[in-house]
Amino acid sequence: MFEYAPAPESRSVVSLDASYGLFIDGAFDPAKEGGTFKTVNPATEEVLAEVAAAGPEDVDRAVGAARRAFGPWSALPGAERAKYLFRIARIIQERSRELAVLESLDNGKPIKESRDVDLPLVAAHFFYYAGWADKLAYAGFGPDPRPIGVAGQVIPWNFPLLMLAWKIAPALAAGNTVVLKPAETTPLSALFFADVCRQAELPPGVVNIVTGAGDTGAYLVAHPDVDKVAFTGSTEVGREIARTVAGTGKRLTLELGGKAANIVFDDAPIDQAVEGIVNGIFFNQGHVCCAGSRLLVQESVAGELLDSLKRRMATLRVGDPLDKNTDIGAINSAAQLARITELSEIGGQEGAERWSPACELPERGFWFAPTIFTGVTQAHRIAREEIFGPVLSVLTFRTPAEAIEKANNTPYGLSAGIWTEKGSRILAVADKLRAGVVWANTFNKFDPASPFGGYKESGYGREGGRHGLEAYLA
Repeated sequence: MFEYAPAPESRSVVSLDASYGLFIDGAFDPAKEGGTFKTVNPATEEVLAEVAAAGPEDVDRAVGAARRAFGPWSALPGAERAKYLFRIARIIQERSRELAVLESLDNGKPIKESRDVDLPLVAAHFFYYAGWADKLAYAGFGPDPRPIGVAGQVIPWNFPLLMLAWKIAPALAAGNTVVLKPAETTPLSALFFADVCRQAELPPGVVNIVTGAGDTGAYLVAHPDVDKVAFTGSTEVGREIARTVAGTGKRLTLELGGKAANIVFDDAPIDQAVEGIVNGIFFNQGHVCCAGSRLLVQESVAGELLDSLKRRMATLRVGDPLDKNTDIGAINSAAQLARITELSEIGGQEGAERWSPACELPERGFWFAPTIFTGVTQAHRIAREEIFGPVLSVLTFRTPAEAIEKANNTPYGLSAGIWTEKGSRILAVADKLRAGVVWANTFNKFDPASPFGGYKESGYGREGGRHGLEAYLA
């Protein structure tokens, strides 16, 4: 492996305050109740800032502000709402370096991913939905679609700013107002987005940000004046939310877990497939709901492909998220590291063979080396449960029918990948896979114009594209 000199992105482009309040009705405000919590850099365990934890009264104030803003905001012509969204998108582009560094500091993801993937997609989503704001009558949802009202949105820690964009951009374009709760381990980019809203002179109350842990999200989801709930996160929490809103008349979309199969047939170009496998499972440390965490490889090429995959894994650089050479950053939290460690140990205990390249992990922070398990059967927990880390389970198959059966043998149905040179095989296999997204000869590609969502325990509803508007229109 080539030796590279460190190339760290400057942290000085981000100016952090010691503490942050809630963003309600266009202003930052301390929590009336609920206290504060600390957010840390997972790469160093350094405390980055103290953040307000919203209690029931704070959530009520945020929802009240969103309700008051709903009338004037929804009454604006679509072209006027679009101007705000375009303005937000441009400001995000102007501040993209600052926001990318902030995201890597608070999340632990490599700067080349936050800079080259997350931030461009965040801006693209606001541009895309700005374009829809004055064309809602032509979106296929009737001649006069109306906004639903106040949207309560709860987002995860793996793509903080991107998940915010997936939810806020279509909601505002459709004329709704928003109360958003970011994850407790990654609240900072949402609070910086609040500043972007002020910079864009978005009317007060249209976007409100309440920070806190699971209790804060529960208050928001259960609030009687919230008309629509959108959640991205674990299947377990998604079930609780579904129980909470059942019978209330609230609209609900859930984007939950996954255990995607990445299927490699014997006619696939090995080098290209290996790059897709690496991108599928090690992108963002495997903290991706649609990660290709199950590799299904045709038995006749399994040896050749695994040898090539191991050689490629040995070149991955694990370390400082702000270093532009880094491929795999820090695990987001101690709790998530414990989860990955536990399931990996269980994989070994159940008889799978574990392999990781030699790599020196930093002494401080939360780290896990890229890992593959071979000799995995469908009964193993590492083949059935979502690990949400840089861990790949490898299974083999002999026929397309066997590959399809194994790929669908999961309670999830979010995504899948197919690697083959035959277009007819791609179409035939994709048609039989129970997955919301199927990539062909690529993986983890996202576009604001494309809908995203799953089947079964991966949730319901779609985000992105024209379909993403439907969840915010009556």
